[in-house]
Amino acid sequence: MTSSKTLIADPAADCDLCPRLVAFRKESQIKNPDWFNGAVGSFGDTKARLLIVGLAPGLTGANRTARPFTGDFAGDLLYQTLAEYGFSTGTYDKRADDGVTLNDCRITNAVRCVPPQNKPTGAEVKTCRQFLVGQLTQAPAPRAILALGRIAHDTMLTTLELRRAAYPFSHGGKHELEDGRVLYDSYHCSRYNTNTRRLTTDMFRDVFAVIRADLDAL
Repeated sequence: MTSSKTLIADPAADCDLCPRLVAFRKESQIKNPDWFNGAVGSFGDTKARLLIVGLAPGLTGANRTARPFTGDFAGDLLYQTLAEYGFSTGTYDKRADDGVTLNDCRITNAVRCVPPQNKPTGAEVKTCRQFLVGQLTQAPAPRAILALGRIAHDTMLTTLELRRAAYPFSHGGKHELEDGRVLYDSYHCSRYNTNTRRLTTDMFRDVFAVIRADLDAL
């Protein structure tokens, strides 16, 4: 990975690196002036052993509330599951000020600004990768990484300079990486995936059960 000396873990809220995303944020700001409408920072303990990586902020979720996975359905399922497995305390209430605290866990996204139709371009993913590198080089570095969805999985491998073919994505996948970390995979906890039963609550829990057991064994 690129040297951490010049890298930061989170962009400024008014980050202007991706013109298309900046334009989309400005459109949202006109329509919804009370929303956050900026590059969303990470949430949780910087010393956490578990790093959860999603795709990008949701338009009415993190783009509105300024906290990853907060304010939309994906957050409902994620924070419920985090609480069940001891990775959070407090009552999640779809707000950044609801008092939820993460325990040994940090949440971030591969792309930090909401993209049109929830589809970032390859160039946008590449541009934002520097912040993901920043997350991974914080001390101590996370031991476990959970990728929510294939794009997050592929982005993690590219960030770690690993061959995608050697670590294929699959729900429930567990990959021992060359640097000693473990990459876990899950389908994204989006409303679409749960409505179509591609991802069930039990399937999601199963992934966290494995992570919890592995971390407890360290």
